[in-house]
Amino acid sequence: MPVPLRQSLRVGTYLAAQRLRRRERFPLLVELEPLFQCNLECAGCGKIQHPEHVLRRRMPVEQAVAAIEESGAPMVSIAGGEPLIHPEIDVIARELMRRRRFVYLCTNAILMERKLDLFEPSPYFAWAVHLDGLQERHDESVCREGIFDKAVDAIQEAKQRGFRVTTNTTFFSHDSPDTVRRVLDFLNDELGVDQMMISPAYAYEKAPDQEHFLGVEQTRKLFREAFADGRRRRWRLNHTPLYLDFLEGKVDYQCTAWGIPSYSLYGWQRPCYLMADGYASTYRELVETTDWEAYGRGRDPRCENCMAHCGYEPTAVLATTRSLKQSLRAALRS
Repeated sequence: MPVPLRQSLRVGTYLAAQRLRRRERFPLLVELEPLFQCNLECAGCGKIQHPEHVLRRRMPVEQAVAAIEESGAPMVSIAGGEPLIHPEIDVIARELMRRRRFVYLCTNAILMERKLDLFEPSPYFAWAVHLDGLQERHDESVCREGIFDKAVDAIQEAKQRGFRVTTNTTFFSHDSPDTVRRVLDFLNDELGVDQMMISPAYAYEKAPDQEHFLGVEQTRKLFREAFADGRRRRWRLNHTPLYLDFLEGKVDYQCTAWGIPSYSLYGWQRPCYLMADGYASTYRELVETTDWEAYGRGRDPRCENCMAHCGYEPTAVLATTRSLKQSLRAALRS
C-alpha cells in the first residue's frame, strides 16, 4: 500500500496554497510528543533523560489537537517517549484524523499488538515502527533482547488486519553499507512494509552512547556505497529523491527546521526535535521569534554533523516543488 493518493493530493494542495500566500515558513509535518516516558532505554536516545515528575506527565487530548490545528500542518508524527503508554493515544489519533490530518504513530512495538484493537485501518493512519537493524543489531540498539521479534510479530499482525505500516531506521557509525542493504531488503521484500524512513543517527546531547553518531562525511560514504547498486530505486523509501541525494552528498542544503517542528509538554521546541534552546507557546511565536539563520551546518557548531530528516527533508521537499523535473522524479519514485 503506497502513500494514499488523497495524502499526496492534500499535501500538494497545501504546498501550493502556501506558495500563493507567499508564506516563507510553514510546517509540513509536526512531531507531536504527548509524553516523554518510554518502556525502553535506547543507547542513542536522549528523550528519557527528564526528571521523574516530567516523565509521568501526559498531554491532554485537547492540548495536542489544538497545537496541530494552530500550526495548520497536514501531517503529524506522534512520537515520544513511547506514545502507546499514553492512556488516550487512540483518542488523540482519532481526533486528528477526524480533522483530516495524516497521522504516523511512532512506536517501538512492545505494546502494539495489545493496542491494535483501539485503532482502525484508515488512509489517514499509519504505524511507524522503530527498527534499527536486523535481530542482533536492533536488540543491541534498544538495549533489550527480544524486541526485534516482538516488532516483527506486531508488524505482521497489523498488516494482516489491513493497517498501513511504515518503519523508521536510524543508522550509526558501526553500521556498514551491507547492514543498510540487508535491513532495507528485509523490510522491503520479506516483511513487506508499506514504506521505510531512514536517517543518520541523531546527535542527542543527553544520549548515553556518544561514540557512534555519524559525521557528515561518514554519512555520505555510508549511503553512497549502500545505494551504489541501484537498489535505492526499488526500496519503498518514504523520502523525496532529493533528500536521498543529500544523504549521498550529491547535493547540499541548509537546514529548514521550521518545516518539521516539534511540539511537546513544554511547548514548541526551539529550533528542532534534536535541540532545545527554549520553547514557544504557539507555532507563530516559534517562527517569528527564532533566529533561524543561526542554526544549521556552518552556523552552529552543534549542527555540524547533522543530516537528519527533521531539518533537511523539508528543504528537499521545497526544492522538489520548485522544479518540474524533480517533481516528476518524485512522482515516479526514482
